[in-house]
Amino acid sequence: MDRLDAMRVFSRVVERRSFTLASEDLGLPRSTVTDAVKQLEARLGVRLLQRTTRRVSPTLDGEAYYQRCITILDDIEDAEGAFAGAKPKGLLRVDVHGTLARHFVLPSLPAFLETYPDIELYMSEGDRLVDLVREGIDCVLRVGEPRTSDMIGRRVAMLDEITCASPGYIALFGLPRAIDDLAGHRMIGFRSSATGNMLPLEFVERGVVRTATLPVTVAVNAAESFVAAARLGLGLIQVPRYHVESDLQNGTLVEVLRHCRPTPTPVSLLYPRSRQLSPRVRVFIDWLVKVFAEKRSADPTP
Repeated sequence: MDRLDAMRVFSRVVERRSFTLASEDLGLPRSTVTDAVKQLEARLGVRLLQRTTRRVSPTLDGEAYYQRCITILDDIEDAEGAFAGAKPKGLLRVDVHGTLARHFVLPSLPAFLETYPDIELYMSEGDRLVDLVREGIDCVLRVGEPRTSDMIGRRVAMLDEITCASPGYIALFGLPRAIDDLAGHRMIGFRSSATGNMLPLEFVERGVVRTATLPVTVAVNAAESFVAAARLGLGLIQVPRYHVESDLQNGTLVEVLRHCRPTPTPVSLLYPRSRQLSPRVRVFIDWLVKVFAEKRSADPTP
């Protein structure tokens, strides 16, 4: 194994904190990964990794060497990608919000993979803030304002939010025509996976943001259950419009308080601050910005 390949192996072990996981990521036997690290340590004359029965972690020398490795490997990838006709290749790991993936990402994915046939995409679903380096993820697609300084974010879209309810709910509780009409109404609670707090309803009226917390009979922490509960008439909800577009069209949900919609919700791609933006991630982000723009322009006018 040459030095560059050994650097790649060592870097993946550090990121995954595991010889086994690194070997699975790289498609190499575990023994090959172990031998590569041993040979690096012998050549450098220092211990790079601290091994225990449960985990692997870099020593101080190992952390310093890891930072140099990822800089060198990123520079090489950039240099190779600078030649005319060269396209990014290799494994790209992305963690996405599930409903966003199904509405925006997956329908356009065949075109992306046709343009970049040498990129192998692994896409996991979640809405928590993963440890990108530790879990081997290149970037994450998230809804809401980023709450971490450890990652760099690029805004890819602003999603229109609406307030809606089922016709059955409106028949029972009445149609609110102003924020003050919400007395006597109820909402379906949504608990933030990041904070555990119940999110209030939000309205923008004449440029002023107002919030309201109504009585809750059921609370959830998943988007699909949130919308399903609204269809059953259990309360008012606020969601990105794209998520309930078909419900609005077929009448299973009705928008209310249209004149004072919530503030739009940002969608961002985040990647580690400690790393250069690799060509694979760069083309994926550029493509995703275009996908969101095209999808929004094609969606029905709200």
